[in-house]
Amino acid sequence: MKEVLSNDAPQPAGHYSQAIEHDGLVYVSGQLPIKPKSKEKYVGSIEEQTEQALFNLEAILIKANSSKNHVLKVTVYISDIALWDRVNSVYARFFGDHRPARAIVPTRELHFGFQIEIEAIAAVINN
Repeated sequence: MKEVLSNDAPQPAGHYSQAIEHDGLVYVSGQLPIKPKSKEKYVGSIEEQTEQALFNLEAILIKANSSKNHVLKVTVYISDIALWDRVNSVYARFFGDHRPARAIVPTRELHFGFQIEIEAIAAVINN
């Protein structure tokens, strides 16, 4: 197992890794809409929060020698399922033609008042 740590994504604030690479897969911890450089907790619109969480996810995937096109499974935690259509629009733009397996988990509250958290499992690109 190998820990993955990208300076282009928020640093872990607890006892966890941004991601773990093992046996050709990378397991990315849930990403919140935090801007990595300023550490600003980005609580704009759900579209803006979704985009930031996906950017953070992508930065970690790149550090792990993977990419958004190698994502196998995504789990999206959302504070209000009524926001789903707006989240899905940003998600579809981000992934384009690539359609990883996905689970949507409605939840009442997320850390710091965020409306979304996104985690993923991806294949590591062979060199």
